[in-house]
Amino acid sequence: MSLEFSTDPASGPRKTALVTGGAKRIGREIALSLARAGMDIAITFRESEELALATAREIEATGVRCLALPMDVRSEESVRSAVAAVAGHFSRIDVLVNNAGAIEKAVLEEITLAQWDRMFEINTRGPFLAAREALPHLKAVQGRIVNLGSLGGIEPWAAQAHYCASKAALHMLTQTMAKAFAPEVSVNCVAPGYIEMHRPGDGPERPIAPSFAARTPMGRNGTAEETAAAVLFFATGPHYITGQILTVDGGLGL
Repeated sequence: MSLEFSTDPASGPRKTALVTGGAKRIGREIALSLARAGMDIAITFRESEELALATAREIEATGVRCLALPMDVRSEESVRSAVAAVAGHFSRIDVLVNNAGAIEKAVLEEITLAQWDRMFEINTRGPFLAAREALPHLKAVQGRIVNLGSLGGIEPWAAQAHYCASKAALHMLTQTMAKAFAPEVSVNCVAPGYIEMHRPGDGPERPIAPSFAARTPMGRNGTAEETAAAVLFFATGPHYITGQILTVDGGLGL
């Protein structure tokens, strides 16, 4: 199943960006940012179909086309099918944003094998599968890959060891892909720190948010829009820049 929202395209071919997990939160802001930059957008979702519909309508309102379709990054067949559908629909893929991810807290010695494997399946194997399937299309257009890493892939967070390990692996995967896919495709990574997703009307903010803001040199937590701006830089900036891991953390990691 796929859900398409379209407007009349501007003259000349538009670039197309595929944003995994683009229905909500940071993925939504990334997709909207790329749409405002004039790209046609494909977003994937696993369970958030209604949110994907709403996000797709917002994207379409910017004057570009949007394709929303289900994809489970843990499934090789699902990833292959979704990437093929996007390439077939838009006839190109210029930017792949590997945003879909998972996070959870767990006492290290109590992490189960299933918890450990799930974190790596989503956060590390998923981006590998998406990049592998999209690579021929990206090479054809001198494309870009932007992975969503984490400050947790740089700093050890004792309560999220499996998450940190999976994001550290994604950072290394970014750099190895940058070497392997050059010179046709640039590959970079945005590693957010504490990103506050609380918005007016959402109810009370998370209790931990003020403590992170107090530890951050910039005096506040980051936003999804700021993370999206970093992704937009890698998606539209110099193609020569590759293999970089850019923290968006307000200095929290210093």
